[in-house]
Amino acid sequence: MTRKGLIISSIILILAVLAVMLFMGDTYIFRTHTATSGSAEDITVIFDPEGIVRVEGVEIRDGILRIKLRSENSGKTFITVTGPEGVLIYDSLYVHPTGMITRDSYMGDFTGGIMIPVITAVFFACLLSWIIRRYRSGIRESMYIYRNIRDLGLIIFMSFLLFNQIVEAVTYTSPDNTVSGILGFARIFLFLSLPIVLLVSLFVTASNINLMRKEGRTWRNMLGAILGILFMLGAIFPTALGEFLQRSQSTLVDVHNMNGPWLYIEMFVEGFGAFIVAYLECILIATVIIAIKAAKHIPSFDKDYILILGCQIRKDGTLTPLLKGRADRALEFAAMQKEAAGKDLKFVPSGGKGSDEVMSEGDAIRNYLLKQGIPDERIIPETESKNTYENFRNSLELIRKDSGTEDPKIAFSTTNYHVFRSGLLAHNQGIEAEGIGSRTKSYFWINAFIREFVGTLYSERKTHVITAAVLCLLSAALTAVMYCAYTF
Repeated sequence: MTRKGLIISSIILILAVLAVMLFMGDTYIFRTHTATSGSAEDITVIFDPEGIVRVEGVEIRDGILRIKLRSENSGKTFITVTGPEGVLIYDSLYVHPTGMITRDSYMGDFTGGIMIPVITAVFFACLLSWIIRRYRSGIRESMYIYRNIRDLGLIIFMSFLLFNQIVEAVTYTSPDNTVSGILGFARIFLFLSLPIVLLVSLFVTASNINLMRKEGRTWRNMLGAILGILFMLGAIFPTALGEFLQRSQSTLVDVHNMNGPWLYIEMFVEGFGAFIVAYLECILIATVIIAIKAAKHIPSFDKDYILILGCQIRKDGTLTPLLKGRADRALEFAAMQKEAAGKDLKFVPSGGKGSDEVMSEGDAIRNYLLKQGIPDERIIPETESKNTYENFRNSLELIRKDSGTEDPKIAFSTTNYHVFRSGLLAHNQGIEAEGIGSRTKSYFWINAFIREFVGTLYSERKTHVITAAVLCLLSAALTAVMYCAYTF
Protein backbone atom coordinates (compact mmCIF):
# COMPACT_ATOMS: atom_id res chain seq x y z
CA MET A 1 0.00 0.00 0.00
CA THR A 2 1.27 3.46 -0.91
CA ARG A 3 1.01 6.55 1.29
CA LYS A 4 -1.74 7.90 -0.96
CA GLY A 5 -3.61 4.61 -0.67
CA LEU A 6 -3.26 4.71 3.11
CA ILE A 7 -4.76 8.21 3.27
CA ILE A 8 -7.65 7.25 0.98
CA SER A 9 -8.31 4.08 3.00
CA SER A 10 -8.33 6.09 6.24
CA ILE A 11 -10.90 8.54 4.86
CA ILE A 12 -13.10 5.69 3.61
CA LEU A 13 -12.98 3.92 6.98
CA ILE A 14 -13.86 7.12 8.88
CA LEU A 15 -16.76 7.83 6.52
CA ALA A 16 -18.00 4.26 6.97
CA VAL A 17 -18.13 4.67 10.76
CA LEU A 18 -19.87 8.04 10.48
CA ALA A 19 -22.41 6.60 8.05
CA VAL A 20 -23.29 3.79 10.45
CA MET A 21 -23.60 6.25 13.35
CA LEU A 22 -25.86 8.60 11.37
CA PHE A 23 -28.10 6.12 9.54
CA MET A 24 -28.32 3.23 12.02
CA GLY A 25 -27.55 4.85 15.36
CA ASP A 26 -31.09 6.09 16.06
CA THR A 27 -32.22 2.53 16.84
CA TYR A 28 -30.92 0.07 19.40
CA ILE A 29 -31.87 -3.52 20.20
CA PHE A 30 -31.57 -4.87 23.74
CA ARG A 31 -30.92 -8.60 23.86
CA THR A 32 -31.03 -10.71 27.00
CA HIS A 33 -31.72 -14.30 27.96
CA THR A 34 -35.06 -14.92 29.61
CA ALA A 35 -36.57 -17.98 31.23
CA THR A 36 -40.12 -16.78 30.73
CA SER A 37 -42.45 -19.00 28.78
CA GLY A 38 -44.81 -16.10 28.25
CA SER A 39 -45.24 -13.81 25.28
CA ALA A 40 -44.08 -10.29 24.48
CA GLU A 41 -47.27 -8.98 26.11
CA ASP A 42 -45.92 -10.12 29.48
CA ILE A 43 -42.94 -7.74 29.15
CA THR A 44 -43.15 -4.26 30.67
CA VAL A 45 -40.75 -1.49 29.62
CA ILE A 46 -40.55 1.69 31.70
CA PHE A 47 -38.46 4.79 30.92
CA ASP A 48 -37.45 7.41 33.46
CA PRO A 49 -37.87 10.08 32.21
CA GLU A 50 -40.12 9.35 29.24
CA GLY A 51 -39.93 11.01 25.87
CA ILE A 52 -36.24 10.25 25.21
CA VAL A 53 -36.67 6.88 23.49
CA ARG A 54 -39.65 4.74 22.57
CA VAL A 55 -40.25 1.02 22.12
CA GLU A 56 -40.75 -0.11 18.53
CA GLY A 57 -41.04 -3.80 19.12
CA VAL A 58 -40.68 -6.61 21.67
CA GLU A 59 -39.97 -10.20 20.68
CA ILE A 60 -39.12 -13.42 22.51
CA ARG A 61 -37.55 -16.16 20.40
CA ASP A 62 -35.53 -19.20 21.48
CA GLY A 63 -35.18 -17.84 25.00
CA ILE A 64 -33.84 -14.47 23.83
CA LEU A 65 -35.73 -11.27 24.58
CA ARG A 66 -35.28 -8.54 21.98
CA ILE A 67 -36.49 -4.99 22.55
CA LYS A 68 -36.11 -2.55 19.66
CA LEU A 69 -35.82 1.11 20.67
CA ARG A 70 -35.84 4.32 18.64
CA SER A 71 -34.69 7.76 19.72
CA GLU A 72 -37.12 10.66 20.07
CA ASN A 73 -35.23 13.47 21.83
CA SER A 74 -31.67 13.96 23.02
CA GLY A 75 -30.97 13.34 26.69
CA LYS A 76 -30.49 10.59 29.26
CA THR A 77 -33.05 8.09 30.50
CA PHE A 78 -33.14 4.90 32.53
CA ILE A 79 -34.82 1.77 31.19
CA THR A 80 -36.36 -0.93 33.36
CA VAL A 81 -37.60 -4.12 31.75
CA THR A 82 -39.65 -6.55 33.82
CA GLY A 83 -41.24 -9.88 33.07
CA PRO A 84 -43.08 -12.61 35.01
CA GLU A 85 -39.82 -13.58 36.76
CA GLY A 86 -38.93 -10.02 37.78
CA VAL A 87 -36.55 -7.33 36.53
CA LEU A 88 -34.75 -8.43 33.36
CA ILE A 89 -32.94 -5.23 32.41
CA TYR A 90 -32.04 -2.06 34.28
CA ASP A 91 -29.71 0.25 32.38
CA SER A 92 -29.13 3.82 31.27
CA LEU A 93 -29.57 5.14 27.75
CA TYR A 94 -28.14 8.26 26.15
CA VAL A 95 -29.51 9.91 23.04
CA HIS A 96 -26.98 12.16 21.31
CA PRO A 97 -27.95 15.36 19.45
CA THR A 98 -27.60 13.35 16.21
CA GLY A 99 -30.23 10.90 17.50
CA MET A 100 -27.75 8.08 18.15
CA ILE A 101 -28.62 5.86 21.12
CA THR A 102 -25.79 4.60 23.35
CA ARG A 103 -26.15 2.17 26.20
CA ASP A 104 -24.70 2.44 29.71
CA SER A 105 -22.56 5.53 29.03
CA TYR A 106 -22.37 8.47 26.66
CA MET A 107 -19.72 6.56 24.66
CA GLY A 108 -21.32 3.16 25.24
CA ASP A 109 -22.50 0.50 22.83
CA PHE A 110 -24.65 1.56 19.87
CA THR A 111 -26.02 -0.12 16.78
CA GLY A 112 -23.05 -1.05 14.62
CA GLY A 113 -20.63 -0.07 17.37
CA ILE A 114 -18.51 -3.16 16.75
CA MET A 115 -17.41 -1.47 13.55
CA ILE A 116 -15.19 0.82 15.62
CA PRO A 117 -12.72 -1.85 16.83
CA VAL A 118 -13.01 -3.73 13.52
CA ILE A 119 -12.34 -0.66 11.38
CA THR A 120 -9.59 0.47 13.75
CA ALA A 121 -7.96 -2.95 13.36
CA VAL A 122 -8.29 -2.66 9.57
CA PHE A 123 -6.69 0.79 9.67
CA PHE A 124 -3.81 -0.49 11.83
CA ALA A 125 -3.37 -3.40 9.41
CA CYS A 126 -3.20 -0.99 6.45
CA LEU A 127 -0.71 1.20 8.29
CA LEU A 128 1.39 -1.83 9.21
CA SER A 129 1.33 -3.01 5.59
CA TRP A 130 2.56 0.40 4.42
CA ILE A 131 5.40 0.43 6.96
CA ILE A 132 6.43 -3.12 6.01
CA ARG A 133 6.55 -2.11 2.36
CA ARG A 134 8.67 0.92 3.23
CA TYR A 135 11.00 -1.26 5.34
CA ARG A 136 11.49 -3.76 2.54
CA SER A 137 12.26 -0.95 0.13
CA GLY A 138 14.85 0.40 2.57
CA ILE A 139 16.51 -3.00 2.98
CA ARG A 140 16.75 -3.35 -0.80
CA GLU A 141 18.39 0.06 -0.94
CA SER A 142 20.90 -0.77 1.77
CA MET A 143 21.06 -2.76 4.97
CA TYR A 144 23.08 0.00 6.59
CA ILE A 145 20.70 2.92 7.08
CA TYR A 146 19.04 4.15 10.26
CA ARG A 147 15.70 4.38 8.50
CA ASN A 148 15.51 0.59 8.52
CA ILE A 149 15.85 0.52 12.32
CA ARG A 150 13.13 3.14 12.64
CA ASP A 151 10.77 1.26 10.34
CA LEU A 152 11.41 -2.12 11.96
CA GLY A 153 10.74 -0.55 15.36
CA LEU A 154 7.45 0.83 14.03
CA ILE A 155 6.58 -2.61 12.62
CA ILE A 156 7.12 -4.23 16.04
CA PHE A 157 5.12 -1.49 17.78
CA MET A 158 2.25 -1.59 15.27
CA SER A 159 2.14 -5.40 15.32
CA PHE A 160 1.50 -5.42 19.06
CA LEU A 161 -1.05 -2.62 18.68
CA LEU A 162 -2.84 -4.49 15.87
CA PHE A 163 -2.94 -7.69 17.94
CA ASN A 164 -4.40 -5.73 20.85
CA GLN A 165 -7.06 -4.26 18.56
CA ILE A 166 -7.99 -7.66 17.14
CA VAL A 167 -8.52 -8.91 20.69
CA GLU A 168 -10.67 -5.83 21.38
CA ALA A 169 -12.77 -6.57 18.29
CA VAL A 170 -13.26 -10.22 19.25
CA THR A 171 -14.19 -9.36 22.86
CA TYR A 172 -16.13 -6.20 21.96
CA THR A 173 -18.59 -4.84 24.53
CA SER A 174 -18.69 -1.08 23.87
CA PRO A 175 -16.66 1.69 22.21
CA ASP A 176 -15.53 3.15 25.55
CA ASN A 177 -14.08 -0.23 26.56
CA THR A 178 -12.33 -0.38 23.18
CA VAL A 179 -10.87 3.08 23.79
CA SER A 180 -9.82 2.06 27.28
CA GLY A 181 -8.13 -1.01 25.77
CA ILE A 182 -6.10 1.09 23.32
CA LEU A 183 -5.14 3.54 26.06
CA GLY A 184 -4.07 0.66 28.29
CA PHE A 185 -2.28 -1.26 25.52
CA ALA A 186 1.12 0.31 26.18
CA ARG A 187 0.85 -0.24 29.95
CA ILE A 188 0.15 -3.93 29.32
CA PHE A 189 3.10 -4.04 26.92
CA LEU A 190 5.37 -2.52 29.56
CA PHE A 191 4.05 -4.83 32.27
CA LEU A 192 4.71 -7.91 30.13
CA SER A 193 8.16 -6.66 29.09
CA LEU A 194 9.19 -5.61 32.63
CA PRO A 195 10.77 -8.98 33.60
CA ILE A 196 12.75 -8.99 30.34
CA VAL A 197 13.79 -5.35 30.83
CA LEU A 198 14.90 -6.16 34.38
CA LEU A 199 16.96 -9.18 33.31
CA VAL A 200 18.48 -7.31 30.37
CA SER A 201 19.32 -4.34 32.61
CA LEU A 202 21.13 -6.64 35.05
CA PHE A 203 22.98 -8.35 32.19
CA VAL A 204 23.92 -5.03 30.58
CA THR A 205 25.16 -3.65 33.89
CA ALA A 206 27.32 -6.74 34.47
CA SER A 207 28.60 -6.51 30.89
CA ASN A 208 29.46 -2.82 31.30
CA ILE A 209 31.34 -3.56 34.52
CA ASN A 210 33.38 -6.14 32.63
CA LEU A 211 33.92 -3.64 29.79
CA MET A 212 35.18 -1.00 32.22
CA ARG A 213 37.58 -3.49 33.76
CA LYS A 214 38.99 -4.30 30.32
CA GLU A 215 38.76 -0.93 28.57
CA GLY A 216 38.76 1.66 31.35
CA ARG A 217 36.21 3.58 33.41
CA THR A 218 34.68 6.08 31.03
CA TRP A 219 31.09 7.30 30.75
CA ARG A 220 30.90 5.78 27.28
CA ASN A 221 31.55 2.36 28.77
CA MET A 222 28.62 2.89 31.14
CA LEU A 223 26.05 3.79 28.47
CA GLY A 224 24.44 0.35 28.47
CA ALA A 225 23.90 0.31 32.23
CA ILE A 226 22.54 3.88 32.19
CA LEU A 227 20.09 3.13 29.39
CA GLY A 228 19.02 -0.14 31.03
CA ILE A 229 18.19 1.69 34.26
CA LEU A 230 16.28 4.40 32.37
CA PHE A 231 14.21 1.80 30.52
CA MET A 232 13.47 -0.05 33.75
CA LEU A 233 12.32 3.17 35.43
CA GLY A 234 10.31 4.09 32.34
CA ALA A 235 8.56 0.70 32.36
CA ILE A 236 7.64 1.08 36.03
CA PHE A 237 6.70 4.78 36.00
CA PRO A 238 3.19 4.73 34.43
CA THR A 239 1.90 1.97 36.72
CA ALA A 240 3.69 3.37 39.78
CA LEU A 241 2.23 6.83 39.15
CA GLY A 242 -1.30 5.47 38.88
CA GLU A 243 -0.96 3.33 42.00
CA PHE A 244 0.49 6.21 44.01
CA LEU A 245 -2.25 8.65 43.01
CA GLN A 246 -5.02 6.10 43.52
CA ARG A 247 -3.80 5.39 47.06
CA SER A 248 -3.17 9.06 47.81
CA GLN A 249 -5.65 10.93 49.99
CA SER A 250 -4.56 14.31 48.63
CA THR A 251 -7.35 16.78 47.98
CA LEU A 252 -5.09 18.87 45.74
CA VAL A 253 -4.63 16.09 43.17
CA ASP A 254 -7.84 14.10 43.51
CA VAL A 255 -8.03 11.29 40.97
CA HIS A 256 -11.06 9.72 42.66
CA ASN A 257 -13.48 12.38 41.44
CA MET A 258 -14.74 11.27 38.04
CA ASN A 259 -16.03 14.77 37.32
CA GLY A 260 -12.73 16.46 38.15
CA PRO A 261 -9.77 17.08 35.84
CA TRP A 262 -7.05 15.19 37.73
CA LEU A 263 -8.31 11.69 36.91
CA TYR A 264 -8.07 12.47 33.20
CA ILE A 265 -4.73 14.26 33.51
CA GLU A 266 -3.40 11.15 35.24
CA MET A 267 -4.97 8.96 32.54
CA PHE A 268 -3.32 11.03 29.80
CA VAL A 269 0.12 11.10 31.48
CA GLU A 270 0.03 7.35 32.13
CA GLY A 271 -1.12 6.54 28.62
CA PHE A 272 1.26 8.88 26.79
CA GLY A 273 4.22 7.94 29.01
CA ALA A 274 3.57 4.24 28.45
CA PHE A 275 3.20 4.77 24.68
CA ILE A 276 6.56 6.57 24.48
CA VAL A 277 8.48 4.03 26.57
CA ALA A 278 6.91 1.11 24.66
CA TYR A 279 7.80 2.78 21.35
CA LEU A 280 11.42 3.33 22.44
CA GLU A 281 11.65 -0.29 23.57
CA CYS A 282 10.52 -1.36 20.10
CA ILE A 283 13.17 0.89 18.50
CA LEU A 284 15.83 -0.68 20.75
CA ILE A 285 14.64 -4.19 19.83
CA ALA A 286 14.85 -3.20 16.16
CA THR A 287 18.36 -1.85 16.70
CA VAL A 288 19.51 -5.19 18.13
CA ILE A 289 17.85 -7.14 15.29
CA ILE A 290 19.33 -4.99 12.50
CA ALA A 291 22.81 -4.89 14.08
CA ILE A 292 22.88 -8.68 14.49
CA LYS A 293 21.47 -9.15 10.99
CA ALA A 294 24.24 -6.95 9.59
CA ALA A 295 26.89 -8.82 11.60
CA LYS A 296 25.65 -12.25 10.46
CA HIS A 297 25.28 -11.22 6.81
CA ILE A 298 27.44 -12.98 4.21
CA PRO A 299 28.07 -10.81 1.12
CA SER A 300 27.20 -12.16 -2.30
CA PHE A 301 30.02 -14.01 -4.04
CA ASP A 302 30.63 -11.55 -6.86
CA LYS A 303 33.08 -9.18 -5.22
CA ASP A 304 36.14 -7.69 -6.88
CA TYR A 305 37.68 -6.24 -3.71
CA ILE A 306 37.46 -6.72 0.02
CA LEU A 307 38.37 -3.83 2.27
CA ILE A 308 39.87 -4.71 5.69
CA LEU A 309 39.21 -1.91 8.16
CA GLY A 310 42.21 -1.16 10.34
CA CYS A 311 42.46 -0.63 14.10
CA GLN A 312 45.25 -0.48 16.70
CA ILE A 313 48.30 -2.68 16.03
CA ARG A 314 50.91 -3.95 18.49
CA LYS A 315 54.12 -2.09 19.26
CA ASP A 316 56.15 -4.55 17.15
CA GLY A 317 53.90 -4.01 14.12
CA THR A 318 52.01 -7.29 14.37
CA LEU A 319 48.24 -7.50 14.49
CA THR A 320 46.21 -7.45 17.66
CA PRO A 321 43.67 -10.28 18.07
CA LEU A 322 40.89 -7.83 17.07
CA LEU A 323 42.62 -6.82 13.83
CA LYS A 324 43.79 -10.35 13.11
CA GLY A 325 40.17 -11.46 13.33
CA ARG A 326 39.21 -8.92 10.65
CA ALA A 327 42.02 -10.06 8.34
CA ASP A 328 41.21 -13.75 8.88
CA ARG A 329 37.54 -13.11 8.15
CA ALA A 330 38.50 -11.41 4.86
CA LEU A 331 40.65 -14.42 3.96
CA GLU A 332 37.78 -16.73 4.86
CA PHE A 333 35.36 -14.82 2.64
CA ALA A 334 37.84 -14.85 -0.26
CA ALA A 335 38.08 -18.64 0.07
CA MET A 336 34.27 -18.96 0.26
CA GLN A 337 33.85 -16.88 -2.91
CA LYS A 338 36.54 -18.83 -4.75
CA GLU A 339 34.86 -22.11 -3.89
CA ALA A 340 31.33 -20.91 -4.67
CA ALA A 341 31.94 -18.76 -7.76
CA GLY A 342 35.52 -19.49 -8.81
CA LYS A 343 36.33 -15.78 -8.58
CA ASP A 344 39.42 -14.28 -6.93
CA LEU A 345 39.35 -10.85 -5.34
CA LYS A 346 41.87 -8.28 -4.25
CA PHE A 347 42.53 -7.23 -0.66
CA VAL A 348 42.57 -3.58 0.43
CA PRO A 349 44.05 -3.36 3.94
CA SER A 350 43.22 0.13 5.19
CA GLY A 351 44.53 2.27 8.03
CA GLY A 352 47.08 5.03 8.62
CA LYS A 353 49.92 5.27 11.14
CA GLY A 354 49.04 6.47 14.61
CA SER A 355 51.42 8.48 16.78
CA ASP A 356 52.15 5.40 18.90
CA GLU A 357 52.43 2.92 16.04
CA VAL A 358 55.63 1.80 14.29
CA MET A 359 53.94 1.51 10.89
CA SER A 360 50.61 2.11 9.26
CA GLU A 361 47.80 -0.32 9.98
CA GLY A 362 47.41 -0.92 6.24
CA ASP A 363 51.04 -2.06 5.93
CA ALA A 364 50.75 -4.24 9.05
CA ILE A 365 47.73 -6.01 7.57
CA ARG A 366 49.53 -6.31 4.22
CA ASN A 367 52.47 -8.08 5.92
CA TYR A 368 50.06 -10.50 7.59
CA LEU A 369 48.33 -11.27 4.29
CA LEU A 370 51.67 -11.97 2.62
CA LYS A 371 52.49 -14.46 5.38
CA GLN A 372 49.17 -16.18 4.70
CA GLY A 373 50.21 -16.77 1.07
CA ILE A 374 48.35 -13.92 -0.66
CA PRO A 375 50.38 -12.66 -3.65
CA ASP A 376 51.52 -9.04 -3.40
CA GLU A 377 49.79 -8.16 -6.68
CA ARG A 378 46.43 -8.96 -5.04
CA ILE A 379 47.04 -6.53 -2.16
CA ILE A 380 46.39 -2.76 -2.43
CA PRO A 381 47.29 -1.15 0.90
CA GLU A 382 45.73 2.16 1.95
CA THR A 383 47.93 3.85 4.56
CA GLU A 384 46.64 7.40 5.10
CA SER A 385 43.22 7.11 6.75
CA LYS A 386 42.61 8.08 10.38
CA ASN A 387 39.08 6.73 10.87
CA THR A 388 36.46 4.47 9.31
CA TYR A 389 35.01 7.26 7.18
CA GLU A 390 38.44 7.87 5.61
CA ASN A 391 39.03 4.10 5.31
CA PHE A 392 36.20 3.94 2.79
CA ARG A 393 36.87 7.25 1.07
CA ASN A 394 40.60 6.69 0.51
CA SER A 395 40.25 3.00 -0.31
CA LEU A 396 37.59 3.71 -2.92
CA GLU A 397 39.99 6.02 -4.75
CA LEU A 398 42.61 3.26 -4.89
CA ILE A 399 40.04 0.66 -5.94
CA ARG A 400 38.64 2.81 -8.75
CA LYS A 401 42.14 3.58 -9.97
CA ASP A 402 43.03 -0.12 -9.97
CA SER A 403 39.78 -1.35 -11.51
CA GLY A 404 39.27 1.45 -14.00
CA THR A 405 35.55 1.51 -13.19
CA GLU A 406 33.34 3.76 -11.10
CA ASP A 407 31.26 0.90 -9.76
CA PRO A 408 33.44 -1.99 -8.55
CA LYS A 409 31.87 -4.65 -6.37
CA ILE A 410 33.20 -4.23 -2.85
CA ALA A 411 32.97 -6.11 0.43
CA PHE A 412 34.49 -5.05 3.74
CA SER A 413 35.64 -6.96 6.77
CA THR A 414 35.44 -5.62 10.30
CA THR A 415 34.52 -6.77 13.79
CA ASN A 416 30.93 -8.02 14.08
CA TYR A 417 29.66 -5.22 16.32
CA HIS A 418 31.19 -2.66 13.92
CA VAL A 419 29.58 -3.92 10.68
CA PHE A 420 26.42 -1.80 10.76
CA ARG A 421 28.24 1.41 11.69
CA SER A 422 30.86 0.81 8.98
CA GLY A 423 28.23 0.07 6.35
CA LEU A 424 26.39 3.22 7.39
CA LEU A 425 29.52 5.35 6.90
CA ALA A 426 30.04 3.76 3.49
CA HIS A 427 26.42 4.29 2.45
CA ASN A 428 26.56 7.94 3.50
CA GLN A 429 29.38 8.40 0.97
CA GLY A 430 27.43 6.65 -1.77
CA ILE A 431 29.61 3.55 -1.57
CA GLU A 432 27.74 0.30 -2.10
CA ALA A 433 29.57 -2.29 -0.03
CA GLU A 434 28.54 -5.42 1.87
CA GLY A 435 30.09 -6.18 5.22
CA ILE A 436 31.18 -9.36 6.93
CA GLY A 437 31.93 -9.53 10.64
CA SER A 438 34.57 -11.30 12.72
CA ARG A 439 33.90 -12.46 16.25
CA THR A 440 34.94 -10.57 19.33
CA LYS A 441 34.16 -10.28 23.04
CA SER A 442 30.43 -10.12 23.78
CA TYR A 443 30.73 -7.09 26.07
CA PHE A 444 31.63 -4.92 23.08
CA TRP A 445 28.16 -5.60 21.64
CA ILE A 446 26.24 -3.78 24.36
CA ASN A 447 27.67 -0.34 23.72
CA ALA A 448 27.45 -0.93 19.97
CA PHE A 449 23.69 -1.47 20.35
CA ILE A 450 23.39 1.65 22.48
CA ARG A 451 25.41 3.70 20.00
CA GLU A 452 23.20 2.70 17.08
CA PHE A 453 20.06 3.20 19.18
CA VAL A 454 21.10 6.76 19.98
CA GLY A 455 22.23 7.18 16.37
CA THR A 456 18.87 6.25 14.90
CA LEU A 457 17.05 8.49 17.40
CA TYR A 458 19.19 11.41 16.28
CA SER A 459 19.35 10.61 12.57
CA GLU A 460 15.60 9.97 12.27
CA ARG A 461 14.68 12.56 14.91
CA LYS A 462 12.08 14.22 12.68
CA THR A 463 10.12 10.99 12.29
CA HIS A 464 10.48 10.15 15.98
CA VAL A 465 9.23 13.60 16.97
CA ILE A 466 6.27 13.22 14.60
CA THR A 467 5.54 9.77 16.06
CA ALA A 468 5.70 11.17 19.59
CA ALA A 469 3.34 13.98 18.58
CA VAL A 470 0.89 11.48 17.05
CA LEU A 471 1.02 9.35 20.22
CA CYS A 472 0.43 12.50 22.28
CA LEU A 473 -2.61 13.46 20.20
CA LEU A 474 -3.87 9.87 20.29
CA SER A 475 -3.55 9.77 24.09
CA ALA A 476 -5.33 13.12 24.38
CA ALA A 477 -8.16 12.02 22.05
CA LEU A 478 -8.63 8.72 23.86
CA THR A 479 -8.62 10.50 27.22
CA ALA A 480 -11.24 12.93 25.91
CA VAL A 481 -13.45 9.98 24.92
CA MET A 482 -13.09 8.52 28.42
CA TYR A 483 -13.98 11.92 29.89
CA CYS A 484 -17.18 11.97 27.83
CA ALA A 485 -17.98 8.40 28.81
CA TYR A 486 -17.59 9.08 32.55
CA THR A 487 -18.98 12.60 32.95
CA PHE A 488 -21.90 13.05 30.52
